[in-house]
Amino acid sequence: MKTRTALPAAALALLLAAPAFADGSSGQTEADGQPAAEAADTPPVRDRYERYNRFMFKINDKADRYVLAPVARGYRKATPPPVRTGVRNFFNNLRDVVSFGSNVLRLDIKRASEDFMRVSLNSTFGLAGLIDVAGAGGIPDNKNALGDTFASWGWKKSHYFVYPLLGPSTLRDSVGNTALMAYPVQNAVFHTAAGRYAASGLNAVSTRESYLDITDSLGDAALDPYIMMRDGYMQMRDKQIGIWPSENGDSGGEIDIDELVAPADGGAQPAVQASAAVPEHPAPAAEEIPALETPAETATLLEAKPQPETSSDAETASEAH
Repeated sequence: MKTRTALPAAALALLLAAPAFADGSSGQTEADGQPAAEAADTPPVRDRYERYNRFMFKINDKADRYVLAPVARGYRKATPPPVRTGVRNFFNNLRDVVSFGSNVLRLDIKRASEDFMRVSLNSTFGLAGLIDVAGAGGIPDNKNALGDTFASWGWKKSHYFVYPLLGPSTLRDSVGNTALMAYPVQNAVFHTAAGRYAASGLNAVSTRESYLDITDSLGDAALDPYIMMRDGYMQMRDKQIGIWPSENGDSGGEIDIDELVAPADGGAQPAVQASAAVPEHPAPAAEEIPALETPAETATLLEAKPQPETSSDAETASEAH
């Protein structure tokens, strides 16, 4: 089966239905109690860097098609399902550590305590996270990231950004992801460079393996996979951080920190005032001609209307005198 657009199609489907692996955030929102937004009310997608994004999107797609997807298929064939599940649980436990720190920075005590309980239970009774004991016990799986923390501090409106190899993101989420890549939580577990590189590679392959079924089923579903990916991701992220489009299409007056950092060129032209277009001495109104229904009525009106005097008429009148 063809998989030319497998990565974009798979990512979109999973972004709309489940947590996004690109930034490690869950489907929970900040605007509790707010009504769901209708698709027709969705504001225009913020994509200031579209030229770069499309370029990086093609690179990521080729890397997935020729490298990551084949490796993920080999990983699936070589490892039994219980092993793959244990690997996913292990890295999800590390993500819970990031989520705990993010919720502490947001002063969200409830979710921070839930993350702490998940890490404690899974790291001890779950054999270093290989078994999801907390999930079986019904403890919520938050999976918040630094991008969600920045959004809670006011950086909600951020432009779409395609991160190299990781895929769809925003400028705000990319800052958080870069910080986590510089200081990954797995460094506390793996103390050698070889171990850290191996863990990062295994995490990437395990994540890609979990999307194989969807990529194989979707194939060439989209006419423009970039647009499909971008719109789906931005709608999902806006919902997660609590941006609900209003009826007039704005986003509730949230601060656009992207705009403060890199202002867009140009601006709206001032509106022309209607009063300035009114002349000081208005021209006289044209003579009103009543609407006539038949050619005969039109001819009668023209005959009754006085005609201007021509030069030949003036000469004839002078000779008569």
